[in-house]
Amino acid sequence: TSFQLNTNAIVNFFNGAQTGRAPKSSCCTSTIKLIQRTVCRRASRYPQTVEEVESSEASDTTGTEVSPGSKGSSWTNLQNGGGTEQEVPQPNSNVPVTAQNFEDPLQAPPLSLSDQLRLGRDDTNNLGLNVECRICGDKASGFHYGVHACEGCKGFFRRTIRMKLEYERCERACKVQKKSRNKCQYCRFQKCLGLGMSHDAIRYGRMPEAEKKKLVAGLLAGANLPNSGGADLKTLAKHVNTSYLRNLNMTKKKARSILTGKTTCTAPFVIHDMDSLWQAENGLVWNQLNGAPPNKEIGVHVFYRCQCTTVETVRELTEFAKNIPGFVDLFLNDQVTLLKYGVHEAIFAMLPSLMNKDGLLVANGKGFVTREFLRSLRKPFNEIMEPKFEFAVKFNALELDDSDLALFVAAIILCGDRPGLMNVKQVEQIQDGILQALDQHLQVHHPDSPHLFPKLLQKMADLRQLVTENAQLVQMIKKTESETSLHPLLQEIYKDIKTFLNICGVIYLLLQTCPYFRCILH
Repeated sequence: TSFQLNTNAIVNFFNGAQTGRAPKSSCCTSTIKLIQRTVCRRASRYPQTVEEVESSEASDTTGTEVSPGSKGSSWTNLQNGGGTEQEVPQPNSNVPVTAQNFEDPLQAPPLSLSDQLRLGRDDTNNLGLNVECRICGDKASGFHYGVHACEGCKGFFRRTIRMKLEYERCERACKVQKKSRNKCQYCRFQKCLGLGMSHDAIRYGRMPEAEKKKLVAGLLAGANLPNSGGADLKTLAKHVNTSYLRNLNMTKKKARSILTGKTTCTAPFVIHDMDSLWQAENGLVWNQLNGAPPNKEIGVHVFYRCQCTTVETVRELTEFAKNIPGFVDLFLNDQVTLLKYGVHEAIFAMLPSLMNKDGLLVANGKGFVTREFLRSLRKPFNEIMEPKFEFAVKFNALELDDSDLALFVAAIILCGDRPGLMNVKQVEQIQDGILQALDQHLQVHHPDSPHLFPKLLQKMADLRQLVTENAQLVQMIKKTESETSLHPLLQEIYKDIKTFLNICGVIYLLLQTCPYFRCILH
């Protein structure tokens, strides 16, 4: 069979993984939902051991929606467009390393969002399409204030915002449904906010016909999707792996061969202090950057270099995502939302491939920055990479290869709990297929590690926590370090992540009100 994990085993594994530490609000929500979908997918083979959470309750925990992009946004070109390591490279400053013509992402002109992302109203009646209001379940009249909503909820939200109304606090977490939506205005407004309604999310123009057709196709394709057979899952895994190897410059196989010295290529230039860093900047590893003078403060420069690598990897991941079966069939707004919220988790999942306990490869394997050098930077810059090293040590112990990582990264990108998704069901169906393929792939290629699949589900939660901490650090650096600046693409990503983080505390409170999640957490 393509799915042979026992429901209770996975839930118990997750419970055990959480024992002894505080629950992670935003991480727990998505991981529990993911486990629930995964273990209940084959209900005909396994007894149902947990109740389905009502869609209205599940929707309440999804967080704040991403507002449609404004001019000056950064996604147009992106949308169009092994074993253990023993040897560590030793300082070899006298060994010349051929310089490469690396593009400077931070000096590139800011990218702009396509007009297609500034979507207009949904003329759903003309399409004969019954899209439900995300707030109460009534028929949606369009995309209002950032979500599909009915006229009643649209008017309620508009009145509340314009008149600055404040409602009497309610602690009962009332269900907001079509017939009862007027009973508790406080809970109704909180649900509007929780699902992403915002005055800043007013949409401009009208929805292009092509986007309407994608939305219709996605909604109608839904429930009729059959379970993937073994052969189909194998084909899916092969396709995803091929795309991963084609679009990612530095694979784990290549990185491990460099880190362990099992390659005929020149050993990487080791960056272990300020002198070796500036030596690398003068042509040994990177070309000298325009607008990045060599006398710039060292911590700021390292922060800048991290951005260069991140922007380039985001571009690679975007091309990879476009080749995941089903991704380009999603509503364009959903594609952008998945990338905005998923790329950092994906990057931090791939980063361990370039790391060992002593440092990490940079510049496509031409350089190696030592961990001690990064630790020696002044605060807060010395805190940027250390959590990634700590995660990498544990993640590398799983001994995944590129074919495993390809499916894992694809599953990360296709997460149905991202704030602001317009068609959650379609995204979850694509992810479910990828997870089935990953589970089958792990059973075949890691037969001695029967718990590897649930361990990877837990790693998804750990990655989300890592991204949360990283986003908070970046925001702090922006506020306290006057010389730092963010690439426009990263500004857009972090802006939306920051919005999501603002409601993480509320999410845990919501979890406490739901019997199923309360049982899992405790």
